[in-house]
Amino acid sequence: MQFKDDYELYQTISRNIKYYRELANLTQMQLAEQSHLSISYITKLEASGCDKSISLSALHQIAKVLNQDITIFFEPHKE
Repeated sequence: MQFKDDYELYQTISRNIKYYRELANLTQMQLAEQSHLSISYITKLEASGCDKSISLSALHQIAKVLNQDITIFFEPHKE
């Protein structure tokens, strides 16, 4: 899959993190605690208009907590 630019990539990841977090019935705080990331980092990642880069290590931690394969975050989000 390809993204037209970094913004589209970040938006896709951001929407998917939020979607799968909510699907797992976790708050941002719970996800932050369980993934050993700060609440402000999780909040910024999920924010609309997010253009914050994310490390693969952080994305891997989030995927583990949410019981998802890391590749799911790169899939176009279906609303």
